[in-house]
Amino acid sequence: MSPIVFATSQLLTPAVWSPQVEALSPGRDIILADHTRDDTIAGLADRLLAAAPPRFHLVAHGMGGFVAFEVMRRAPERVERLALLATLASADGPAQTQRRAGYIRLVEDGRFEAVAEERIPMLIAPARRGETALTQAVRQMARDTGPEIFLRQQRAIMGRPDSRPGLPDITAPTLIVWGEADGITAAAHQSEMLLGIAGSRLETLPACGHLSTLEQPSQVNALLAAFLL
Repeated sequence: MSPIVFATSQLLTPAVWSPQVEALSPGRDIILADHTRDDTIAGLADRLLAAAPPRFHLVAHGMGGFVAFEVMRRAPERVERLALLATLASADGPAQTQRRAGYIRLVEDGRFEAVAEERIPMLIAPARRGETALTQAVRQMARDTGPEIFLRQQRAIMGRPDSRPGLPDITAPTLIVWGEADGITAAAHQSEMLLGIAGSRLETLPACGHLSTLEQPSQVNALLAAFLL
């Protein structure tokens, strides 16, 4: 079976893929992309490609999707199948830029812990926010990320290009997975990708937020297992 490269979102760590790695690793190689050392999407994509085998499946969540689009621009022939979870193809608008600038101010003021607390309601479906295991998982991943890495990730995200014009160039079979209670990406973002990537398929997870890999691991595992040959 083909290797899988997992591309992780901001503030999170490879721990966000733990259920998927456990379910999908038997019989295949798993590579967890390093999103800690670069402050541009181009740099993140170059590092992913340098660590990846010649051909691989690419599974990307959130910011990892921004990296995935860059990978598809640079080396589309290397990606056999593409799975995009809780992501979007457009660049930041003014509201998103303002929010990220606020995060940077919090970090510079020594209040990095407040970033995770602000993001928890956006990451987890409303009905699940009272679950200690989920909220503590986010807090632990934030602590493991730390302020310096988070600032690099913010700079990369803020400087990313609009990937929508390149969507028709993606020819790899593509699966789009979205939680209908996602507090960061919207249904319109998923429609843009679905319409832009010929032959792509959208799977919507009811009562699921942005953190689908941990909120509904069984459903995500089943979708990926069926898609990634």
